[in-house]
Amino acid sequence: MLRPSRPVFACLLAVGLAACAIEFCQKANAQDASKAPIYASYTRAQATQGQAAYKKNCAQCHGQNMDDGEFGTPLKGLDFAEGWAGKSAGALMTFMKTNMPPANPGGLPDNTYAQMIAYMLQENGLQPGESELPSEVSLLGPMILLRGSAMPAGTLSPALSPFGGRPPAVKVPNPLDKITPVTDAMLRNPRPEDWLTWRRTYDALGFSPLKQINKANVADLRVAWAFALPSGPNEETPLVHDGVLFIEGYGDKVQAIDAVTGDLLWQYARQLPPDVNKAPKRNMALYGDRLLVPTSDAHLVALDVKTGAVVWDRELADYKKDARITGGPLAVKGKAIQGTSGRMLGGNYIVAFDIATGQEAWRFKTIAGPGQPGADSWNGVPFEKRSGASVWTAGSYDPELNLAYFGTAQTYDTGPLLHPVGQPGITNDALYTDTTLALDPDTGKLVWYFQHLPNDQWDFDWAFDQQLIKYSINGSVQKAVITAGKPGLFDAMDAATGKFAFSVDSGLQNLVLAVDPQTGAKTINPEVIPDGKVHLVCPSMTGARSWMPLAYNPETKILYSPLTESCMDIIPVAPGTHAFLSAGVRWGLRAKPGSDGLYGRVQAIDLETKKIVWADRRRAPQTSGVLATAGGIVFAGSYDRKFSAYDDVNGKLLWETGLDDVPTGTPITYSVGGKQYIAIAVGNGNAQASTWLPLVPEIHNPPDHGGALWVFELPEKDRPKGQRSR
Repeated sequence: MLRPSRPVFACLLAVGLAACAIEFCQKANAQDASKAPIYASYTRAQATQGQAAYKKNCAQCHGQNMDDGEFGTPLKGLDFAEGWAGKSAGALMTFMKTNMPPANPGGLPDNTYAQMIAYMLQENGLQPGESELPSEVSLLGPMILLRGSAMPAGTLSPALSPFGGRPPAVKVPNPLDKITPVTDAMLRNPRPEDWLTWRRTYDALGFSPLKQINKANVADLRVAWAFALPSGPNEETPLVHDGVLFIEGYGDKVQAIDAVTGDLLWQYARQLPPDVNKAPKRNMALYGDRLLVPTSDAHLVALDVKTGAVVWDRELADYKKDARITGGPLAVKGKAIQGTSGRMLGGNYIVAFDIATGQEAWRFKTIAGPGQPGADSWNGVPFEKRSGASVWTAGSYDPELNLAYFGTAQTYDTGPLLHPVGQPGITNDALYTDTTLALDPDTGKLVWYFQHLPNDQWDFDWAFDQQLIKYSINGSVQKAVITAGKPGLFDAMDAATGKFAFSVDSGLQNLVLAVDPQTGAKTINPEVIPDGKVHLVCPSMTGARSWMPLAYNPETKILYSPLTESCMDIIPVAPGTHAFLSAGVRWGLRAKPGSDGLYGRVQAIDLETKKIVWADRRRAPQTSGVLATAGGIVFAGSYDRKFSAYDDVNGKLLWETGLDDVPTGTPITYSVGGKQYIAIAVGNGNAQASTWLPLVPEIHNPPDHGGALWVFELPEKDRPKGQRSR
């Protein structure tokens, strides 16, 4: 089938296909000569190796001769050409690694997949050359498999009988046909039915104005659909726009899904280097017609929203030097701003890329270097040996102030900071660890910073969501950035200047004895500082809270937090023994003294009164982020696979269901056609959830860590008339 929008480069190679008219081919080639297409090439030896690999891994389905298999479609001749002629060799490599062999997709070496493609090309009439077909997807991407225009690439599934003709095509409604570009105006003021950013809005409130699902009917929630994700830990918050849901699963697989039916629209599978440590991601970003995707090999990739095709691919840092990405990008004013994490010497980065071109716009180092404020805060440690200050989560943004806010984690080399050197002007605060950074998104310039915990010897990251909240003080309305580190201690700073405003303690820590009401400086309990003795420290290294985001209801002025009650003993270790960080201690998880065995807590704090309004406590630790809605509901998930809905005013449990695995993502809500849905990703095995097994050994979760996306809806009787699923 010829497409008018694509020139036909030449007659198809001698594979038994019908030739096009010479004059037509010449005209088409002349019109597109400037594009200089690159065709796939391979060597005879490579094809011979591919034949052996094919017979071992593929012949049982596709047949010994590639066109006589009982279960697989022919891989040569008309059937193969209709699916792949004119297509990218990179697309075929990606498809094969995503789906083949069926029992172990992606389980073969990259060069083996390339050899099998070479064998396919040989059997389809392409003559060998002097250059091997590369195995890197980035090099295969521009290469065309076979000359000619073809039908869209299909699947290598059982072939249709050649005698029955093709079945009539069925046109399935596709919401991608009507998806609109995401504009700056949409991001500043998103429609209630969409979920466009990690926390829905730039101010990171995690609040939705949707209220079709409310206190009166939430008990009737039922499953609308579910979608299998790659097995493994999932921390993703889905995005939804114009009825399309986007999610990134473990192993860097991205899907676009019909948000009503749960049908797959397209998939992108990142081809990762074999030595990469796969990391769960927490979010992607939408901007214009692009989906911005962080990867485990420390890249940022822009995909075409409608097709999943790669528009550009940029490296942020070298994964071989321990650079990682777990949080996702913040899309602001045409820039994708992405943080890195890891033990990198010299520190981590916050990097901005131009979304249109993929070109780097600016780069900010999260460790203070020469000439920066805080350069002398590392106790004399040379700049090139400083490490950490990871950016674990996406930033927030204030359009009025034009400031982007990010939190950072601790350093990993804590030993050199433990004892001050005592030289004038040198401290061991270690900036910019455990700090809120306010950056100009246009230039990357640091506007202000506030360090929450200097010289963090306990891995108490202050690297989590930065919420922009308006609150009343002395009769006037102020705007503050509010964030909490692992101790569950909330700090509020003036959003414009970084001046300390107030703190609220969840009551789960013994680290901080007092907070200066003017400066926010913290008095550290001397009984928790490593000194060669065993010390009880609360919370544990996993935190009273971790990366799982909070939610704030601007109507009730209440902040909702997922928390866990636990402590640790820090225990001295002998020289040369593996230690926690580098201060010469290891940590052992334990319950709080006098614990009643209830570890999980969803807590509500009134930010006007600074008081805890309610706390739902349960045996299972909390493992998901929190969602608040205008329907008066708070949603959260826990380690016992429960997904729960609470009354936002009093904490009463209104609804609860069991899922197939631990809910480790963050719930969202969206609406399509006037119908509201609730969605959450599950998938056990991340560092946070895996910590809790010693405290609750009786909770037995699936050992294979099955990933899935669950979507819930109200039955027809609970929705207003005229609002029905399509």
